Amino acid sequence: MANEFMKVWYKLSRDYKTYMEQSLAPDLTEAQLTVLEYVMNHDQVKPSDLIEYLATTPAAVTTLLDRMVKNELIVRQRNEQDRRIVWIRLTEKGRREGERGLRIRDAYIRQGLDRISRHSQQLLIYLLGKMAEPPVHEKTIATEEKKEA
Repeated sequence: MANEFMKVWYKLSRDYKTYMEQSLAPDLTEAQLTVLEYVMNHDQVKPSDLIEYLATTPAAVTTLLDRMVKNELIVRQRNEQDRRIVWIRLTEKGRREGERGLRIRDAYIRQGLDRISRHSQQLLIYLLGKMAEPPVHEKTIATEEKKEA
C-alpha cells in the first residue's frame, strides 16, 4: 500500500511542480510565489519569519530575497524606530505576480479536484490532514519533553 501511495504522490508532486514552473515562468518561481503569498497574508514580515515557514536556512532566504529584490517583486525597508529590523514589503509588481501565481495554482488544484465528487474532495482533505499530523510517538515524546522542562 505504501508503495502505491508513493507512486501516486510522486506523480502528483512532479506534475504540479512542472506545471507551476512552466506557468509561472519567466517572472516567478514557485518558491517566490510562496514568499509573496506569505507576505500578502501577513501585516509585517521580517526575513527571519520566512526561515521557519520555508523550512530552510538563513542563507537560502537571503539568496531568495535578493533575487526577488532584483526582479522588483519586493523591497527591503528598514524600521524607522529600530534600524536593525528590516521589513519585507511587496512592490506593485510583486502583488500582481503573487495574484497571478495564486490564480494559476488555484486553477490547477481546482482542475484536479473537479474530477471527484464534493464528498470525496472533503474526505481527501480530511485524510491528508490526518496524514500531516505528527505520528503519535512524536506527540508523546514532545509532551514528555515539555513535562520534564
